[in-house]
Amino acid sequence: MIPLRRIRNTFAHDTSGFDAEPESIWALKDVSFQVKQGEALGIIGRNGAGKTTLLKILSKITEPTEGQAIVRGRVGSLLEVGAGFHSELTGRENIYLSGSILGMKKSEIDKKFDNIVAFAEVEKFIDTPVKRYSTGMYMRLAFAVAANLDPEILLIDEVLAVGDAFFQGKCLAKMSSITQQGRTVLFVSHNMSAVTSICQRGILLESGKISFSGSVRDTVSLYLDQFEKTSQRGIQLSQRKDRTGTGEVKLTNFYLENEAGEKIVQIRNGQTVRFVFDYVTKSNQEVENVGFQIVVLTQSGELLFQLGTRFTGQRFKKIPPKGRFICEIRKFPLVPGHYRVDAYLEVRDSPSDYIEWLTLLDVIDGDFYQSGYCVYEKESKFLVAGSWSFQELQ
Repeated sequence: MIPLRRIRNTFAHDTSGFDAEPESIWALKDVSFQVKQGEALGIIGRNGAGKTTLLKILSKITEPTEGQAIVRGRVGSLLEVGAGFHSELTGRENIYLSGSILGMKKSEIDKKFDNIVAFAEVEKFIDTPVKRYSTGMYMRLAFAVAANLDPEILLIDEVLAVGDAFFQGKCLAKMSSITQQGRTVLFVSHNMSAVTSICQRGILLESGKISFSGSVRDTVSLYLDQFEKTSQRGIQLSQRKDRTGTGEVKLTNFYLENEAGEKIVQIRNGQTVRFVFDYVTKSNQEVENVGFQIVVLTQSGELLFQLGTRFTGQRFKKIPPKGRFICEIRKFPLVPGHYRVDAYLEVRDSPSDYIEWLTLLDVIDGDFYQSGYCVYEKESKFLVAGSWSFQELQ
């Protein structure tokens, strides 16, 4: 069981950079709730709502400024990719280190070791220092360690943000198995389908406070309704506060345009569409090694596709202090409907500007196949360019 009693946590934020007193920002304020043994709780909210800070307090990584969190049981956590690993140690050594931190004996870890390595799919690299692992390998091993060392309470923050679809499915199945064994899961994710499938109850955080607590379906429904009611399309991108990253390069404006360069508010499938982003650099100087990725999802958070400079081999070696990114998609492939778009800008492999729900895409029929037939979501999510023919056999 995890009772929280009026937790508050604050950070000092220097808004001036000179001699003014730093402003205190409450990351969490008056947060109180209980989680029972065997319960799976989904914690949702926009970027900066306080979700990760809450899990760090429960993991005893961060001390609350006020209040207390009482955790009864052995805690396994995955709060960041590879958090808790020592970069110079091998995968094998990190497994035993993590187990010893949890208070496990070597003999207990020995029994779990093969399952952890098999789950993480890192058999060939288990004696390699983890600093040489790819992000996906790092994440797989971190989750395998957190989930397989028999924690009584499992805290997971955005485990599905990295990794392929197959491994994401393994993670969800493992979390479901843990709750069926009577253990407790606290799950933070922006994937609402995953939260709904794993959790029975949910809490919605807004600006560090719990704005709603109830069944997971009611919580998710309220969260999605808020996005639709407060559409960001009319807000200048530079004014958006619900973003994370260093801000070394920051997006200031966004719009869609067609192949002729005309601004549009709807996308016709089968047609060319350009996602156009204006940006500025924080230092007003050139910035090197910049990557960009747009992510298109359903409104419930299911990934549909991503298109990034990493995929196309077009990472920007150097960009000027002010400019424009243009992502062009030819023969836009989605059936009519409404879709969520996230934008992820990185500098030297670190997040610079990440905005969820950048906009809500409105896709309409553009006669993709030039046949007059309109394909809808019940028939297919994607439209694939192709044709049919037949040959007569003698």
